[in-house]
Amino acid sequence: MTLCCCLLPFTLKGAGKEDMKWFTDAKFGMFIHWGLYSQTAGDWKGHPTKGGEHFMLYERIPVKEYALIANDFNPTEFNARKWVKTAKEAGMKYIVITSKHHDGFAMYHSACSDYNIVTRTPFARDPMKELADECRKQGLKFGFYYSLGRDWEDPDVPTNWPTKAGRSNTWDFPDEDNKNLQAYIDRKVLPQLTELLTNYGEIAMMWFDTPEMVTKEQSRSIRRLIERLQPHCLINSRIGNGLGDYRIIEQKLMNEIDPKPWEACLTMGANWGYNKYDTVYKKPDMMIRNLTDVVNLLLNIGPNPQGSFPQQTEPGLNAFRQWIKTNGEAIYGTSPWHTYGETSPLAHGKREEVKEGFHDAVFDGTPVNAIPDFRYTAKGNHVYVIVRHVPAGEFTLRAFKGYTDRIKRITLLDNKKTVEWKPTEEGLRICHIRRSSDVFPVYVLQVEMQAE
Repeated sequence: MTLCCCLLPFTLKGAGKEDMKWFTDAKFGMFIHWGLYSQTAGDWKGHPTKGGEHFMLYERIPVKEYALIANDFNPTEFNARKWVKTAKEAGMKYIVITSKHHDGFAMYHSACSDYNIVTRTPFARDPMKELADECRKQGLKFGFYYSLGRDWEDPDVPTNWPTKAGRSNTWDFPDEDNKNLQAYIDRKVLPQLTELLTNYGEIAMMWFDTPEMVTKEQSRSIRRLIERLQPHCLINSRIGNGLGDYRIIEQKLMNEIDPKPWEACLTMGANWGYNKYDTVYKKPDMMIRNLTDVVNLLLNIGPNPQGSFPQQTEPGLNAFRQWIKTNGEAIYGTSPWHTYGETSPLAHGKREEVKEGFHDAVFDGTPVNAIPDFRYTAKGNHVYVIVRHVPAGEFTLRAFKGYTDRIKRITLLDNKKTVEWKPTEEGLRICHIRRSSDVFPVYVLQVEMQAE
């Protein structure tokens, strides 16, 4: 099957303001990495694997051998209603799930490739259909992840990162120079995208990964197809060649204001896909810090082989459920204030440490320690001060210098109590906040301002 999308007689449009508005207002989504790599759970032939869900590459497993994993993949505990309900209760407004990862295995019923969950596994169900339907029922947006420039099942996918053939299947398909990327796009990418965009109702976003050697014209042809089939579907920057609607930062945060739409995707544990050796997940307070650091957070969960969320995700999801219930007003529908935030004087001499490492499979560049600081959001005539790990009951907010004459009142969002304050030469002095030592260490002050 060949789709000549490059000949469509219209130009690229880009996302409209209304299409982007739901995304910039939503702030929080669930990312789900689920595939054959979930079944092996971090083991291969009696030893722990390297590379997380990339282990087919690291172990150089032939396609015919890797495909045998499907014979045992039968996630009978999968429950779309429960997955979506869990995401919704945690405050997430959209779900993005792997329809095809780098291993090339489709997690839906693909007519153009029998290398898929319905045809090859005893499960024989289409979980994408069940999730898409359930998201509509429960009012969440739904999107697909699709690995674009890597596919270890296909013979025609060259790569160039970090070096020539660095992420290619060269053990099955060694002739890198004669691989025909366009043939792969025509044979697999465009037909599968057509299936995903026509068989599952409204799709809110296509979340591409690893464009690798995709050319600008190939990215254009993909974008044209999406615009024709789903005109309101958002497209992330990893379609390649500057043709996405919003950009992605992965496994790290950004301490600045970027007026253009962007999203950070982060893991709860060390891996994207399920790995039984991944037993230490981020602490709930650190994950909520991460949410308050970014414009949109796509927080990843790797379901286990049975089709359930790992138990290690429960503390974090429960914390989000409780925190969002009282503080969501400071997150949803907000915009940046005049500054993203400031560090508390209590952090004098301390430095927020982040992990350094190889950025591909298993990497986490988020902070490892909680520095006392403040983050700011705004909506209407309110400024929200997100107070993070500041134990003191009195502190000065320097960002309000020059703004204190407009303040009408300040309240704590979680208990609606009025907060005492006074203007100073340095800014806004917050007085006498009393919080017990066992309450959650991230809370929000709502500052009501007079209209300008």
